[in-house]
Amino acid sequence: MAEVEIHAGHHEIDAFGKRVGILVGMLGIALAAVTIGAHRAHTAAVMSRTEANDQWSFYQAKKEREHLLEVSALLAENLSNEPARVQGMVAKFRSDRERYLAEAQQIQREARALEAECLHQELRALRLDMSEGFLELGLVLSSLYFLAQRRFFPALGGSAGVLGLLLACWGFLS
Repeated sequence: MAEVEIHAGHHEIDAFGKRVGILVGMLGIALAAVTIGAHRAHTAAVMSRTEANDQWSFYQAKKEREHLLEVSALLAENLSNEPARVQGMVAKFRSDRERYLAEAQQIQREARALEAECLHQELRALRLDMSEGFLELGLVLSSLYFLAQRRFFPALGGSAGVLGLLLACWGFLS
C-alpha cells in the first residue's frame, strides 16, 4: 500500500491576534450585559411613565370633583329661596371640596416624583444605549484586524470599548 502524506501548511501562531480575539470576546460579553441592562432600563422608564400618567389622571379626577363641589355649593347658595335650609348641604359640599383639594395636592406631588423617576430612568437608558453603540463599534473595529492585519483597528476598537464601558458604568451606577 502506498502511503498517503498530507502536508498541512504550517501557520505561524499570531500572538497579537490571540490578544485581539480575547479583546473581541470580552467586548462581546460586555455588550451582552449592557444590552440586557439597556432593555431593562427602557422597561423601567415605560413603567415609570405609565405610573406618572395614572397619577395625573387621578389628579385630574380629584380636581374635577373639587370644582364640581364648588359649583354645587354656589348653585345651592344662590338658587335657594331659603338659605338656612341648604346651609348644611353647602357646608358638606365645601368640606368635601377641601378634602378633594388636599388629596389632589398630594397626588400632584406623587405624580411629579414619578415623572422625576421616569426622567432618571430615561437618562439611564440613554447612557446604556450609547454604551451599547460604542461597545458594538469596538467589537467591529477590533474584528477588522483579522481581515486587514492592521494593528490600529484593535487600538481604535479598544478605545471605543473603553468609552462604552465607562458609559455602561455611568448608566448602571446612576
